[in-house]
Amino acid sequence: MRFLRQFKSILQLHLKAKQRICSELSWFPKMQSPKSVRNAQTQHGEGSSVDVENIFLHRFMLSLEPVLEVNNIGGQDASASPAPECVWFHSVTDVETAEKEDPSPTVSLTKELTEESSATEKRKAESTEDEGKAKKAKFDDDKDRKTKRPGFSDERYDETSYYFENGLRKVYPYFFTFTTFAKGRWVDEKILDVFVREFRAAPPEEYERSLEAGKLTVNNEKVPKDYKIKHNDLLANVVHRHEVPVTSQPIKIVYMDKDIVVVNKPASIPVHPCGRYRHNTVVFILAKEYNLKNLRTIHRLDRLTSGLLLFGRTADKARELEQQIRTRQVKKEYVCRVEGRFPDGIVECSEPIDVVSYKIGVCRVSPKGKDCKTTFQRIGEDGDCSIVHCKPLTGRMHQIRVHLQYLGYPISNDPLYNHEVFGPLKGKGGDIGGISDEQLINNLISIHNAENWLGVEGEIKEEIKSSADDKVQREIKAEPVMAVSVKEPNADATTQTCHEEPDRSYDLKKCTTDPHCHECKLNYREPEEKDLIMYLHAWKYKGLNWEYKTELPDWACKTKINYEEL
Repeated sequence: MRFLRQFKSILQLHLKAKQRICSELSWFPKMQSPKSVRNAQTQHGEGSSVDVENIFLHRFMLSLEPVLEVNNIGGQDASASPAPECVWFHSVTDVETAEKEDPSPTVSLTKELTEESSATEKRKAESTEDEGKAKKAKFDDDKDRKTKRPGFSDERYDETSYYFENGLRKVYPYFFTFTTFAKGRWVDEKILDVFVREFRAAPPEEYERSLEAGKLTVNNEKVPKDYKIKHNDLLANVVHRHEVPVTSQPIKIVYMDKDIVVVNKPASIPVHPCGRYRHNTVVFILAKEYNLKNLRTIHRLDRLTSGLLLFGRTADKARELEQQIRTRQVKKEYVCRVEGRFPDGIVECSEPIDVVSYKIGVCRVSPKGKDCKTTFQRIGEDGDCSIVHCKPLTGRMHQIRVHLQYLGYPISNDPLYNHEVFGPLKGKGGDIGGISDEQLINNLISIHNAENWLGVEGEIKEEIKSSADDKVQREIKAEPVMAVSVKEPNADATTQTCHEEPDRSYDLKKCTTDPHCHECKLNYREPEEKDLIMYLHAWKYKGLNWEYKTELPDWACKTKINYEEL
């Protein structure tokens, strides 16, 4: 144990040495703690690629792997660290504090690290001169560099605002810059070919126009459409972003204190930015309307699933609850509505679940999967459907939905697992119609594209409307989102958390347009209620010395059930 502490101190000293060295080089950003490696925003949305600053830290950590392997003790990885924390960045003071705790590293190894750092400085200095202006262009603009940091700032929250219409929460279109470093598979390919193949959010002619206009850049420079991507190229694309509407139902705060926030998430709202969602997400809504910023995500719920969602307000609390969930010390209870009359008594399903595709997020029961277990109990009936109480004893992806599909009682309005794409039996008993997983994925993609409610309604607009008729304020049917008063534990005072009041009606002055934006010229069909909800609700979570539960949704209250006895 003492050697491990010494090794940790040496590694931290090495990090500080690298920081001092790299601070003298104009192209290297401020070093962060190794635990702080986090993904940032890319063309796919936030959370799928290494960001501008972390890319160099990522390379540095890779360079340490040989050193870590030499110091492997007893077959255990000396570089192993606790599970990732739900924070974007830690302060460098964390490293300094750790050094104070154990200031006695091995002198010989420290000397070697210092010599290696000196040699690295020379190599970096020489390579920087050789790379030329193209490489330096990435970091010449401090402002641009700042906007690419992970996490969220007030500037990002202020990109746009909300308005309510027809029972939906909508976001005014806004300009946004997607950034990503070149993937290995893109190297030596033409930039236009890569965007047409990898990013299908816009038609090919849109990417070609963006290249010609300088909105799609490489290392902050305009490039021709036949430019061949190189290693470490920073790609940036300025887009006029249109977000998908979500329900106007407010996010209700179940409990809040200085360490934690517990909310009741309505169906249709994603937890964090992903895909076409950014401001219409739980973390953005809580920040903009309740002034609850910098929350740590402890767990997640599917976009269409409603119910309990926990956030940490401090890193320590987030780590504590994450650990409880990871070690299965948290008991979870869900309520769902399934097709058919579910069997009597407690039904247990222990079939292993395998992820067929992480890209599109689909799983199935398979012998190759991971062990998991769920218990079910019918607690009511609603016509030809049953209300079922679910207890997932493990935490696999889509566990409840996949196990119900396997049992032959899928959630009645599950758009994914209650579909003939899984075969005539809809996946009952693991039967997917004799097709391969690859064919299943292809079928799911085609079905998704054909049945997605984001269809075009009517003809494409001749031009972007800006007539006086558009200035007429639209009728709003949504209920207003009110300020929430939450009692602090053991305190009589309440805390007002409302921050930004959304528009009650559409304001033309807040709507931005782009004459070249293909989405501005389309009339999207608005989602209906059936598109926004799935009959699955996270009802109760119980951990060590804590327990939270929500009120039940309307669809679960139609039957006469004494839920308090469960």
